[in-house]
Amino acid sequence: MFRCKDLVEKLDYEVVQGLLDREVTDVVYDSRKVSEGCLYICIEGAVFDGHSKAYEAAEKGAAVLVVQKDVEVPKDSDVTIIKVENTRYAMAFISAAYFGNPGDKLKVIGITGTKGKTTTTYLVKSILEHAGHKVGLVGTIEAIIGDKKIPASNTTPESYVLQQYFREMVDAGCDVCVMEVSSQGLMLHRTQGFAFELGIFTNMEPDHIGPNEHKDFEDYMACKGLLFKQCRYGIVNFDDKHWETVLSGHTCELETYGLKEGADLRAEKMQLVKKPGRLGVAFHVCGLMDFDVEIATPGRFSVYNALTAIAICRHFNVSLDNIKSALLQAKVKGRIEMVKVSDEFTLMIDYAHNAMALESLLSTLKEYEPNRLVTLFGCGGNRSKLRRFEMGEVSGKLSDLTIITSDNPRDEEPMDIIADIKTGMAKTTGKYVEIPDRKEAIKYAIVNGQPGDIVVLAGKGHEDYQEIKGKKYPMDERVLIQEILAELEA
Repeated sequence: MFRCKDLVEKLDYEVVQGLLDREVTDVVYDSRKVSEGCLYICIEGAVFDGHSKAYEAAEKGAAVLVVQKDVEVPKDSDVTIIKVENTRYAMAFISAAYFGNPGDKLKVIGITGTKGKTTTTYLVKSILEHAGHKVGLVGTIEAIIGDKKIPASNTTPESYVLQQYFREMVDAGCDVCVMEVSSQGLMLHRTQGFAFELGIFTNMEPDHIGPNEHKDFEDYMACKGLLFKQCRYGIVNFDDKHWETVLSGHTCELETYGLKEGADLRAEKMQLVKKPGRLGVAFHVCGLMDFDVEIATPGRFSVYNALTAIAICRHFNVSLDNIKSALLQAKVKGRIEMVKVSDEFTLMIDYAHNAMALESLLSTLKEYEPNRLVTLFGCGGNRSKLRRFEMGEVSGKLSDLTIITSDNPRDEEPMDIIADIKTGMAKTTGKYVEIPDRKEAIKYAIVNGQPGDIVVLAGKGHEDYQEIKGKKYPMDERVLIQEILAELEA
């Protein structure tokens, strides 16, 4: 049982009605979960306003309502009404108090930026666990608490859910949490109520701009920058041209990483590594640290991800041996994930599902001078046709062969989506084949792989399903590959 005054202790508020010193049985922000004795937080969302359920919540016996605007309740109700400036902000502090402020018992690492967040969180988790820490993770793909994996619905969950995860992590013996922090999460105050040990800025490109997101690029950058007013130490990409704008008004100690002179932690002497079934990069780390390292993923962006992880682990005094070993072994599901199918050619799975991501990936892989660059992809149904045209054009320009197949057709016919992709391909001289069945398409890629080829299965990444006509069917490309290899050996 909790007392209302303890839950709102760290907030500025006004008691509109009722007693502050009363018992609370539960904290809820979903009107459907209101129960007798609970504290109900009225959240104003893009589609639904929780304030509209205040009267009903009081009727159901809610002990406390937390509001940011005036509400009506039954005249005979003794419900306590507490008014705050912003109920989302208030929810973060109330949730933290409700779960016993677990964020204060963890060293929380928050990673923000347009690209690289997911890969870096897994890299950091891998390295710190090598060094003996027990690490929880919250991100785009999932939350990981010990052996428990919870599929994600938001990159950064609502503050109540985040605090619940922190509580479970502490109870499971975790001492560190590494998490992706989205601009939306920062804008909606989901990460208030605790202090980050480290805040990380990876890079910045125009993204998430539009209705219900950010009004313009300046707003997007300002929201990213909020992280650096909530952390003790900031680690930022010195090479990104927007970093000083994003960090404007920061309150943390700062250090930088990058490839350019002037960065506190730098990578130099980069060399591409090509081994049977594997691509990587070797480089020298200098500045704050001094050692040679090899990573098992290709490209310049992989070097940035590795530098970020190294900079973080320096703060945890991780040994060089642990860092080097973990970076060589680290694998992130669906992010340039190498899957060994042959000593003759390299096959990888990647989540690249728009033109920008696909162009970045294929341009990187071209630097390895493959015999052929073979790209297999489809596009999602019920989504912009422009994406299909653009992805078709990118693959046509950069791939030696494109295998056009199905992704998540949803309510559309796969052949209609393929036709749109071919419209983009037609702007190029790129060769292609179309094989609508994704398993058959992957089999074609494996059977026809030539020595020195790089084969990319793009678009699905970590996803383990295919959505057709409103239903999700199990489909994990790793499983498909193993089934294909077994069939070929039979």
